[in-house]
Amino acid sequence: MYKNNIGSEFLEELNIKLREDGVQKVVAGAVVYFHDGSILLLERAPKEFKGGLVELPSGVVELGESIIDGLAREIKEETGLEISEIKRYIGSFDYQSSSGRKTRQFNFIVSVDSNDVRINPLEHSKFYIVSPVSDKIQKLKISEKTRGIIQKSFES
Repeated sequence: MYKNNIGSEFLEELNIKLREDGVQKVVAGAVVYFHDGSILLLERAPKEFKGGLVELPSGVVELGESIIDGLAREIKEETGLEISEIKRYIGSFDYQSSSGRKTRQFNFIVSVDSNDVRINPLEHSKFYIVSPVSDKIQKLKISEKTRGIIQKSFES
């Protein structure tokens, strides 16, 4: 089981805002930090929605599932990694899903104990373990919204 530093009252505020804003789909994402300070990014499979885009590990929160439970499940499904700690919330961004629904992605900083990444090749074609301030990360095809979340992850 993981350590969760996100309060239930704060999570309820996020859920209230979702309803107020007419958000139709909720996604939980994470900047996954390893012990050496590097982070994990995933490249979407070519045939997937936005194929070739490099993104944070993330996925849809299922009906009746909490944002935090969805986050832990999606990280496990997409990477094979178990979260050891959910450190903090770092913001959200909205986009239109492949089905045209208004989607909000909530993003968190998490840590994991292993770096044994196992991706699902139907969803992702590659993974990258990189320093968030390296030259390599600048060359990856990452959306500006995701770059902003990565930037926020290493600011205090």
